[in-house]
Amino acid sequence: MSLSSRARGLLLDTAPLRLDHDYRLLWSGQVVAGIGSQVTRLALPFQVWILTHSTLAIAALTAVQLVPILVFVIGAGSIVDAVDRRRLLLVTQLGLAACSLAFLVLALIPAPPLLAIFVIAFLASTLGSFDQPARSSSIPRLVPPERLPAAIALNQLNFQAASVVGPAVGGVLIALAGLPVAYGVDVLSFAASIFAVWRIAPLPRLGGTMRPGLAAIREGLRFAMDRRVILATFVIDLDAMIFGMPTSLFPVLALEVFRVGPAGLGLLAAAPAIGAFLGALLSGWVSVVRRVGRAVVLAVVIWGLAITAFGLATFFFPLALVFLAIAGAADVLSAVFRSTVVQLATPDPLRGRVTALHILAVTSGPRIGDIEAAAVAAVVGAQASVVSGGILCLLGAAAVTRLFPELGAHLVERPASILDEVGNEKPA
Repeated sequence: MSLSSRARGLLLDTAPLRLDHDYRLLWSGQVVAGIGSQVTRLALPFQVWILTHSTLAIAALTAVQLVPILVFVIGAGSIVDAVDRRRLLLVTQLGLAACSLAFLVLALIPAPPLLAIFVIAFLASTLGSFDQPARSSSIPRLVPPERLPAAIALNQLNFQAASVVGPAVGGVLIALAGLPVAYGVDVLSFAASIFAVWRIAPLPRLGGTMRPGLAAIREGLRFAMDRRVILATFVIDLDAMIFGMPTSLFPVLALEVFRVGPAGLGLLAAAPAIGAFLGALLSGWVSVVRRVGRAVVLAVVIWGLAITAFGLATFFFPLALVFLAIAGAADVLSAVFRSTVVQLATPDPLRGRVTALHILAVTSGPRIGDIEAAAVAAVVGAQASVVSGGILCLLGAAAVTRLFPELGAHLVERPASILDEVGNEKPA
């Protein structure tokens, strides 16, 4: 194999975009809508700060956006498994566009009521609790199993690119044109996503009818608990995020440890996202990995080592940024491999519920990690909190592999077709 061929093999596998029409539509629509959503994600706390000049108000906004995910996402998974996922995505996208339009209207008012902003933020987060599992569980229906890892990597690239581009665009829009224009861009961006969802084929439930409710939720929970390899992916991600996520310490690290000021704080925040973007961009090899469970463990170990090294590299700020970027790359690869395990180990009639549990773990872990890092820093200092968190992450990864040997031994299972999962014969 030539050097150029090997280099191409490292680059992101774009086969799902070339070969899978409906996936290409959904992904392209999300490229635009994702940037718009990140603009609003920046604009909301900015607006709350301008109105209140209170960090507690911003914390309250974060809580208002987190609570619906914690409360509704598991129940939302049972609804996702009971209905046409395409139709549900149309409803959620239209609802989210309406919420952004409401933010635009409020931004036109000189002194909008804070309560109204919080109510709309709550509604948008509630809709997102349905949109995320519906979107994620639809991907295995849009691509064949052999291209699923590549499709998940493309989704990660999409998200990371939006996380880098969206805030930058939002900052420029807010500075030059004001909040109403920033929210207006988000509203317009939903047109691409809604059009894409409208154009894809219906995604009805496979395997007969199902009524959403407590019984369906219990069925999803039982499945996730019984399939220990799936449970292990949740546990090892919580380990990485709770012990090894130092985001809440970035301000004190920038100002008091590295002494690089607000500009350095921005670089600390950007470094993991840049690393994740590059990790996704150079993920062309993930589709050939069969020992996906072992790859998850290795990615978490690299994350823990990089975070530990970041905490020790206080003597040279650029080196610390490099370690953060490595951590971000390891995190995005862990996400690709974990999602591959979850999606391929779960039959389609249960994917909405199991994906909802996955989203719950992914969402709650970083928030708990912020609390853990801040609490430990209050006792032993910020640098010691980062280093000890990285070490605990490594010890936790070792404990997970000991408690869940199924994870390290897991080989990727790729059914011949989605119809095989529900007991139907595949076409000749």
